[in-house]
Amino acid sequence: MGTSTKSKRKEDRIPSEHIVNLGNGIGTTRNISASGMYFEIDASCVPGRQLDFTVEFDSPGGSLLLKCSGEVIRIEPHNGKIGVAVKILKSVMVAVSNAESRV
Repeated sequence: MGTSTKSKRKEDRIPSEHIVNLGNGIGTTRNISASGMYFEIDASCVPGRQLDFTVEFDSPGGSLLLKCSGEVIRIEPHNGKIGVAVKILKSVMVAVSNAESRV
């Protein structure tokens, strides 16, 4: 018997919709955990490739930007777009100042 993807996960996934900016394309998160996320984009990705991307969050104190480096774990067709599962290798959360342009 094979091991399901869910049983391989280290952390629970939380359903979440936020803007993802990959520099060459914009997408939408579908779920996020402490170690990874799944998002949908129009552009293609290659499994094993490292990506730098940002995810924008709203907070009572203003917008926050999660800056990430991650590794593409898998890709799949999803809702007419490309679904991308990414393992987060490094991340930092920063406040978005009014002078910075938003995605």
